[in-house]
Amino acid sequence: MAMRPDDHRRKWDREEYEKLAAERLKAEEEEDDESGKKGPPIKRELLKQREYKVDLDSKLGKSVVINKNTPTSQSGGYYCNVCDCVVKDSINFLDHINGKKHQRNLGMSMRIERSSLDQVKQRFQQNKKKMEEKKKEYDMSQRMQELAEEEERMKEYRREKRHEKKRKLEEMLDDQSDQKNELSAIMGFSGFGSSKK
Repeated sequence: MAMRPDDHRRKWDREEYEKLAAERLKAEEEEDDESGKKGPPIKRELLKQREYKVDLDSKLGKSVVINKNTPTSQSGGYYCNVCDCVVKDSINFLDHINGKKHQRNLGMSMRIERSSLDQVKQRFQQNKKKMEEKKKEYDMSQRMQELAEEEERMKEYRREKRHEKKRKLEEMLDDQSDQKNELSAIMGFSGFGSSKK
């Protein structure tokens, strides 16, 4: 930096700073050479489907007392033993488990295996078999027979309901007539002089 006495602004010596920058770059390159060239990239497994169920419900609704001596695995939240970290809620825990850092610690890359045409066809066949197993195959005669049986049960149920109603109605009428007879016996007369009942 050079300053003239009559000028109050700073003036930068470009050549000097370009030389300093070149020296710094050279020093960084030498450090990289000394530390060794980067080896071949680490070969990681392709991404696989989880073979275990993620436990999100075990701590749901439970209270835990946490003090200074409580280990991180037992503190509040969800603990990842692979990455040795605690995540506070279930959504972030799932994001962490499915994330790049966690998968790298498990030794997997984020790439998935490309499926071949044969594998896709085989998967379609498996799904088709499952759907066929779920469907219940009916013969027309068997289906008609089941419908007839169902209808017969409904008729029987309605018939029982009607008989039940009639019995209740008759019992009520009997009770009422008994009450009338008792009332007239108490009052001391058996009728009003008519021959009809």
